[in-house]
Order: sequence, then structure tokens, then C-alpha cells
Amino acid sequence: QVQLVESGGGLVQAGGSLRLSCAASRRTFSGYTMGWFRQAPGKEREFVAAIRWSSGTTYYADSVKGRFTISRDNAKNTLYLQMNSLKPEETAVYYCAARSGLYSDSYARYDYWGQGTQVTVSS
Repeated sequence: QVQLVESGGGLVQAGGSLRLSCAASRRTFSGYTMGWFRQAPGKEREFVAAIRWSSGTTYYADSVKGRFTISRDNAKNTLYLQMNSLKPEETAVYYCAARSGLYSDSYARYDYWGQGTQVTVSS
């Protein structure tokens, strides 16, 4: 069983930055892909970024490339999402997720989810 706990959300002005964290309970995530998704009210959950835990290979949605950075700390079993130049339309609940296997940008392929953290970007 994997437990994921997000933190770091909050209110920020447009153009500002936030760093989200996701503390994971599993001893090792070798062979896992970890991802960040977001869901705005009335919209489908969408892929933001993912990372292969072992290799550190990263993947991003086109909409966040160059502004967001996903990373992980192996020693702390923690996943991060650094978000810069935030836009009001990126207001959403941000979720951390994990799957055993290769990268996917489909939320349906992720097995474990955190409870989410609210990010609100004011204009």
C-alpha cells in the first residue's frame, strides 16, 4: 500500500510561484512513475508532470513546460512540483499520484492518489 500526502498549496498572485510537496510512505519507488495532476471545478482531471523515480526522467504537459519543474528526493521519499509564472486558469486542486510501471499521462493508469492540495491563482 502506498500513501501520498500533498502540501504546499495556497493562494498566490498571477505570475507568482509555489512549490508543492508529496510525502510518500513506501520504502522505495524503484520501478514507479510519480505524477502531478490537477482538476479545476467542472473540468476533467488533467496531467501536469511526471517523473520516473529511478532514472529521474521527466515529462510535462505542453502548457507547463518551461514554467513547472518536477523533482524527487530519494532519501526523503518526497516528490516536488515547483510552479513558476502561475496563471489564474491554473487554479485547481493538485494531486500527487503513483503507478508501478512506465510513464503515462492518463490519470486512469495511476493506482495511488493523495488527497489533493488547493492552488488558487488570483488575477
